[in-house]
Amino acid sequence: MKVISLVPSITEALFDLGLTENEVIGRTKFCIHPVDKVKNVQIIGGTKNLNIEKIKNLQPHVILANKEENVKDQVEELMKDFKVIVNNTETLEDNYYLLKNLGLLFNLEKKAQIFNLKIYEIFNEVKLKSKVKAAYLIWKNPYMTVGSDTFIHHVLSEFGFDNIFKNDKRYPVIQLEDLKEAEVIMLSSEPFPFKENHISEIKEIYPDKKIMIVDGEAFSWYGTHIAKCEMYFKNFIAEFN
Repeated sequence: MKVISLVPSITEALFDLGLTENEVIGRTKFCIHPVDKVKNVQIIGGTKNLNIEKIKNLQPHVILANKEENVKDQVEELMKDFKVIVNNTETLEDNYYLLKNLGLLFNLEKKAQIFNLKIYEIFNEVKLKSKVKAAYLIWKNPYMTVGSDTFIHHVLSEFGFDNIFKNDKRYPVIQLEDLKEAEVIMLSSEPFPFKENHISEIKEIYPDKKIMIVDGEAFSWYGTHIAKCEMYFKNFIAEFN
């Protein structure tokens, strides 16, 4: 079965489950994992700027898209000619069914279940001893954070963090003054590439708060990626326990 993935984390999951470059025939320029495999796969644009003609020329049997990461009009255009499966992953339960359904689609159920069991094992074992009020920033100019209907929020909650913006939806724009309740301010490495100098900027307002750079992929890449972040999460949570 020839498949095109329009989602970086799903592209990674397909290869983790055992698909080859002969089966994954198209990917976005943001599909960067696994490096040794994706380098051999044709790029069909960005997640929000697809090259529809190139996709049509590749003649895939199925296209995998995501409600949040891809543009509705572009996905609907592809639906006229191809089987397009649109996924929407907000919770860990959603992630479980994403992998389960990929396993069913490609006859790789056992491999999918192994990844699902590993992910649940990580979240069962790695926990904060007590709640920590947290803010997770994904963008600067303007500053943006995560609301309760995002995958990042659910990952944070599973570990025991209390997202101070849990009453908001999606990715609200905030001011630094809005962070006063947070005990820890996490600056994600993606999509905005926060660096150490950005910590210094926020420290000027909140000199006593814990402010840290976190691995954006570990918190936001659904699919199989979390299963490979066990040591990162253990070391991360150990900083609070």
